[in-house]
Amino acid sequence: MQLNKTFTVILLGVIAALLFIPFLGRVHLFDWDEINFAECSREMIKLDDYSRIYVNFKPFWEKPPMFFWMQTVAMKMFGFNEFAARFPNALCGIATLITLFLCGQKIYDRKFGILWALAYGGSLFPNMYFKSGLIDPWFNLFIFLSLYFFILYHWKKNGFDRTDLQKKPLYYAVWAGIFMGLAVLTKGQVALMMFLLVLGVYLIYNRFKIYFGWGHALLFLVVASLLTFSWYGYETIKNGPWFITSFLKYQYRLFTTHDAGQKGFPGYHFVVILIGCFPASIFAIPAFFRMHYTSRYDKDFKMWMIMLFWVVTILFTIVQSRIIHYSSMAWFPVTFLAAYSFYKWERKDAAYKKYVGVLAGILGSLEGFVLLLVAVIALNIKKLVPYVSDTFAQANMQADVHWNGLEGLVGILMIVSVIMGLVWLRKRAFIKAAWAFFGGTAIVIFLAAAIIVPKVERYSQGAAIDFLIQRQGEDCYVNSLGYWSYAPFFYAQKEPPTNPKSYEEWWLLTGDIDKPAYFITKVDRVDGYTKQHPDLKELYRKNGFVFLKREIPAKQ
Repeated sequence: MQLNKTFTVILLGVIAALLFIPFLGRVHLFDWDEINFAECSREMIKLDDYSRIYVNFKPFWEKPPMFFWMQTVAMKMFGFNEFAARFPNALCGIATLITLFLCGQKIYDRKFGILWALAYGGSLFPNMYFKSGLIDPWFNLFIFLSLYFFILYHWKKNGFDRTDLQKKPLYYAVWAGIFMGLAVLTKGQVALMMFLLVLGVYLIYNRFKIYFGWGHALLFLVVASLLTFSWYGYETIKNGPWFITSFLKYQYRLFTTHDAGQKGFPGYHFVVILIGCFPASIFAIPAFFRMHYTSRYDKDFKMWMIMLFWVVTILFTIVQSRIIHYSSMAWFPVTFLAAYSFYKWERKDAAYKKYVGVLAGILGSLEGFVLLLVAVIALNIKKLVPYVSDTFAQANMQADVHWNGLEGLVGILMIVSVIMGLVWLRKRAFIKAAWAFFGGTAIVIFLAAAIIVPKVERYSQGAAIDFLIQRQGEDCYVNSLGYWSYAPFFYAQKEPPTNPKSYEEWWLLTGDIDKPAYFITKVDRVDGYTKQHPDLKELYRKNGFVFLKREIPAKQ
């Protein structure tokens, strides 16, 4: 059995590596977050300062440093590039699938562990985020592991019908604290907030019966605090409270206000999860309802996952800023519940519901059709330009990107996978259906990342990134005009500024600059700048971007 477990872990790790590592550097990092975080890590290395985060060589207090530490290690190995920026999350993908297999096997059996890993790796956004340079994959994994070890602690302390929990409750409480500390170091105290809210909901579900020891709870907090103090405390002692205070104020602002373009609508996260976590989102639905439970811990763990789902979705519905990855912690319970449905159907512990197949067929076919439509639109995109009113979008659509129509096969593959899954569902071959839905989706995402996303990126920002890369090594200033972008810092490989005036846009446009200044703006905004600043020389324009240069003023 141990050999079988070891072989499965190795095989799962190899498959995950093949899914997540190839093509990491095939497409440029996307504004804002991907480039923002990569630039923070690059500046850590440039400044040789690993305790404080900077962007544009100014203190950046929005995030703790854990993820940036990971990226700096990757950048020292692979250089300042896209592959290095995304490599930590590829490793997180491998770690997550192996973790879910091991957790699922421990709670249920090997089949469930495989189903859970399959559901997570074979759903749209959960898979895609392992190919990104965003913070959330590691953040979510650390929170999940903290909650998982706390659940094991609870089971051990309260005598649940488990014989394989050989360690003392203290052991599980300490590990829960370690992973909570890592989560807080990765993205902030919202990790502890989610954790405590889930525990509070479980307390209500448990009819206010205290299910933990106060000494163990204190130990959990002490362990988590000691880990977080390694940065919060060190930074405060070294540089004073200003940086940490600014960080905490920013975290509070995220919950009470929204940034421009981030307001959304009340049901935003439910729609995001439904569409973005397909196929798991559909197959999770039956598991929200009562099923036959084979043991006390079977029912209990399912309830923990349902509570985690509702805490995450309701919490981030209340939060004013609504961004896709804010509710990404819900992907863990959603994929668990999807695996749970297949597992119970296979064991005949629950009756298969036909409505699930209908919904999966409709949503899966729509998503496959959208992928197919992308290729069709791309082949005819220049014909659509007259029907678009936005000047910048019109110019984006003029990008010289070669499409041959074969990209549409990705959408067709998605539809075929859905059809195969529906056939197996009809035959009540549930494990084969799970492989069709989740395995097919994983392959679709792999192919889309390789052949569709790089071409789409050429329309949105490709020309601007190309221009910035050409500026690398040139002694000059580079700045965006009329919109905010982190791209000039990372892709022009900005050096620490020697002239503090260079931070001021007015000085770059009108001041006595000491080296050439380049600017990137958009076609619908350029006239306002060139009319007001006649010494701006237009170099060229491409795909909606206009590239300007201001030479060093002649001495009078």
